[in-house]
Amino acid sequence: MKSIVLLSGGLDSAVCLAQASRESQVEMCLTFNYGQRAANKEIEHAQALAGHFNIKHKTIELEFFKKFNTSALINYDNNVPKPKKENLDDLEQATQTAAAVWVPNRNGIFINIAAGFAESLNCQLLVAGFNAEEAATFPDNSAEYVQAANTALEYSTANGASVVSYTQRLNKTDIVQLGERLSVPWQYVWSCYHGGEKMCGKCESCRRFYRAMEQAGVTI
Repeated sequence: MKSIVLLSGGLDSAVCLAQASRESQVEMCLTFNYGQRAANKEIEHAQALAGHFNIKHKTIELEFFKKFNTSALINYDNNVPKPKKENLDDLEQATQTAAAVWVPNRNGIFINIAAGFAESLNCQLLVAGFNAEEAATFPDNSAEYVQAANTALEYSTANGASVVSYTQRLNKTDIVQLGERLSVPWQYVWSCYHGGEKMCGKCESCRRFYRAMEQAGVTI
């Protein structure tokens, strides 16, 4: 089996890349620059991860995403929420945070672009980094979403390419533990909504990453 990996450089996609490199022949890693705050850092770290696994990397520029300016990830006038660690599992607060950083149809667009590359390269698999923890507030992380996307891809691709996620049913701690078994180079992972010199440690993405690392007993 051959695959395309959607690689943001974050925890989930990094671990999925490591697993995909064992499960399939990875033809290419795709990273999307849609004007997000962390774009440069995501690209830098995704390139490092792809290089570690000796896999070709390509960045796709999506300037039109700037028109989707409801998201705090794109509209810099909007503040990115900074939830407290103890509130990460509070569904009401997590839903509010998710709404603030939601980018309209982001994963849907990403998957369809990746499907085009997959079909042109005769790849059967589109590997995406989804997880059960965030599926509670981000429906495009859910198993139901993947099933629906694959139904559509049966009609929109001639080779029947399908989405798989090796982290789909895992929480963040489970994903870190899997990454440890796969020897993921943690120094190349960027799990922050911001693009500073270092991960901010305060946004939801950072909070979930560092909590998972702590619970898994992993230090970087």
